Amino acid sequence: MNTGLVVLFIIIALLLGAVGGFFFAKKTFEDQLEKNPPVNEDMLRMMMAQMGQKPSEKKVRQMMQNMKSQNTKKKK
Repeated sequence: MNTGLVVLFIIIALLLGAVGGFFFAKKTFEDQLEKNPPVNEDMLRMMMAQMGQKPSEKKVRQMMQNMKSQNTKKKK
């Protein structure tokens, strides 16, 4: 009976740790997205307009492509 109780406590502790870890990771991920939102094409258009540039579709797509290529280089 003593060994069964120990195994039960270990299983309960593992389940509680997994659930707690899931919610901690979810909260951390949401906080990071709130602090650093991903840049999209609309944000680039607004930034270019604020800098006094006419945001043509070609420029916006070039900038998005450059940002994506920089992100893939950083991951390697």
